[in-house]
Amino acid sequence: MGITTPKSAYLKGIGDGAPFILVIIPFATLFGLIATEAGLSVFETLAFSVVVIAGAAQFTALQLLQEEAPTIIVLASALAVNLRMAMYSASLTPWIGGAALWQRALAAYLTVDQSYVVSIAQYERAPDMTMPQRIAYFFGAVTPVVPLWYIFTFVGALLGAQVPDTWALDFAIPITFLAMIAPMFRTLAHVIAAFVAVIVSLLVVDLPYSLGLIVAGVSGMIAGAQAEVWAERRTGARS
Repeated sequence: MGITTPKSAYLKGIGDGAPFILVIIPFATLFGLIATEAGLSVFETLAFSVVVIAGAAQFTALQLLQEEAPTIIVLASALAVNLRMAMYSASLTPWIGGAALWQRALAAYLTVDQSYVVSIAQYERAPDMTMPQRIAYFFGAVTPVVPLWYIFTFVGALLGAQVPDTWALDFAIPITFLAMIAPMFRTLAHVIAAFVAVIVSLLVVDLPYSLGLIVAGVSGMIAGAQAEVWAERRTGARS
């Protein structure tokens, strides 16, 4: 579909974001189920998804809440997991930073992995898009994603409220994280970051309040960033 107007950009964004429905529905439902298993009410679970709207951070916070970690540790860990959003925002700023304030504010709230991936790819393919077209495309990309995240969080919470306490569902959290990170191992730096994070997490597992999660995450990011620097230096030396 060619983009000639904001409307056509919006429709193309919907089409590009639609495949994520296959991931969002089970992921949101699972969060709703596990959240109620952890003791949250249906309303609290839905409010969690509406306010935070960040799957990985929500699962992280939920696991720490189950472990009765202090609130400050829960917040710090969720923030650490979501630091990538700051990088997403910096990357999107050259493309949509000139939009109206209310549009930028709404885009900031709706910046998730899916909206970022498809939008930045489209902007780089078509750098001559106008600002209204870029904004329309971005909002189109999240249209199939965000409403379903709310709806199926609610559905999962309703189902979870009916699940007996003997049905321990907390095992699904680490399985979910494994499913999320496996497709991300695209470069050696990614592998190194994950490997270092795993090793460090095992070494600091006895730290109180699950602080090992933050230590391991930061260590992995540093290792991955250093690996990227080495790779760029090697590439530059060969050219």
